[in-house]
Amino acid sequence: MSQNERSSFARLMEFAAQCRGKMAVSVLFAILGAVCGMVPYFAASDVIVRICTGEPELGTVAADTAIALAGYLGSVWLGTLSTVVSHRSAYTVLRNVRMALADKLSRVPLGVVTGRPSGSFKTLIMDTVEKLELPLAHMIPELTANLLVPILIFAYMFYLDWRIALVSLATIPLGIVCYMGMLKDYEARYARVLAANKNMDAAVVEYVGGIQVIKTFNQNTRSYEKYMDAVTESRDAKATWFAQTNKYYVPGVVVTSASLLSVLPLGAYLYMTGGMAASTLITCIILSLGLVKPLIQALRYTDSLAMVDSTVKEVSSLLEIEEMDRPSTPVEIPDCRIVFDHVSFGYGSVEVLHDVTFAAAPRGITALVGPSGSGKSTVARLIASFWEASGGTVSIGGVDVRKMPLDQVMDTVSYVTQDNYLFNVSLAGNIRMGRPDATDEEVREAARKARCHDFISELPDGYTTLAGDAGGRLSGGERQRVAIARAILKDSPIVLLDEATAFTDPENEVAIQQSISEFVEDKVLIVIAHHLSTIVNASTIVVLDDGRVSAQGTHTELLENSPLYRGLWAAQSDSRDEECGVRA
Repeated sequence: MSQNERSSFARLMEFAAQCRGKMAVSVLFAILGAVCGMVPYFAASDVIVRICTGEPELGTVAADTAIALAGYLGSVWLGTLSTVVSHRSAYTVLRNVRMALADKLSRVPLGVVTGRPSGSFKTLIMDTVEKLELPLAHMIPELTANLLVPILIFAYMFYLDWRIALVSLATIPLGIVCYMGMLKDYEARYARVLAANKNMDAAVVEYVGGIQVIKTFNQNTRSYEKYMDAVTESRDAKATWFAQTNKYYVPGVVVTSASLLSVLPLGAYLYMTGGMAASTLITCIILSLGLVKPLIQALRYTDSLAMVDSTVKEVSSLLEIEEMDRPSTPVEIPDCRIVFDHVSFGYGSVEVLHDVTFAAAPRGITALVGPSGSGKSTVARLIASFWEASGGTVSIGGVDVRKMPLDQVMDTVSYVTQDNYLFNVSLAGNIRMGRPDATDEEVREAARKARCHDFISELPDGYTTLAGDAGGRLSGGERQRVAIARAILKDSPIVLLDEATAFTDPENEVAIQQSISEFVEDKVLIVIAHHLSTIVNASTIVVLDDGRVSAQGTHTELLENSPLYRGLWAAQSDSRDEECGVRA
């Protein structure tokens, strides 16, 4: 059976493998609790029978009362134990699902992540998965108990009088008819509710994340159409679902519960004709009241069943995304020379790199330059195995990166982008992510080389200062320097700088360039240059234009032979001249 053909239940049981014993114990407690819950019915019927037959002895009534109380307390106690155990199992399953999703995201191409709104992954991993908690914690044990209790009650009623037992079920077929009406197109209708909720969650995350832009351009929630449309669709989907469901659900509950409409007439007739004893009639009437209620409770899990199925399918859709097919055993790399050999790559059906061929300098700096959208960042990400080339070969040390384990590539390459993400931990902790076992002094030394030691030391809490959400407590230039310190501490033989100094001021940019030059003396450095003045001494400059290599060479050679590079250099030179004129 293929991955796609497996049922949602089978997939869910995979995540519950380590807690199946607890789930079984939870179900057992729920069943025992349900059995105890039947005891008060028998005790009450015995008391009523004794009253009706003129034998209400105080001791006997007291004993029945004690038995009823014991049954009730046993039901509560066992039900509580069942809930505690099932909740522990549920949280284990949620942990396993979230760990599987996070692990999957680390193995799929980066395009899977960047191609979707960030809010969609947050919604899936946090909110959507969280919806499994209540069904897992309550549905499995309680649904089992709610189905078992009516069976036991019916069996006992059948033992007392098979005619009453059968007629007590007369209203259930009518209730099922209503229930079947509710199930018509149920999955599609409920899928709309879930999809609307998911889209609304993603829109909320996007709205909060972009609140600065919204305020800057004097927008509000009503004028932000995407947010309003998502909220409106969520409202309409739920309203439509309730309207279409309740017109069947309410009559179904009313009709199914009306078992006395069939039990009382037949019971009275049998009693009057001598076909049934009064004690049997009373017992059957009381038991019939407990026959349907658990079934109605079980029907209320319909939404939970549909939601579990939809949630597991959504989780499975991510877990079944094709991964990068990489070996698990590290390979020998004689050196770290990077070569692109007729490489092509596209996002979906749109090709953005076309037959790219170049070799990075074995030591020193190789710069990638070109107009915006020419493919510079895509080249860097192919080196780091964030994606895989659709044609040609990207090699490190003569080895195709597709034949290297992802872990080995990650250890070999340090990648610093212009959009540097910092976690909301201490600044020392953010730098130490480059090498978790680094000492405090090694962290400080990396910060000095990246020219961020001084501003960190001036903070009230120094290196223990929290970076804030996504590094929000620091400026763009400060975040870049911390990220560069992280790469310096990692000390990988290949370093990719994707416009990593784009947000730094001129003075810090010069300082950082000096530290980078010292840092990469014996490394392969790939620089995506934002300011061409910073790469005039690069060993090799590769000029990209519309996904193709337009020219390559040194700064002097390109000024002579590449009109595109000459134009880019002239444009930046004019810009600097104008800036100097304004300052003067």
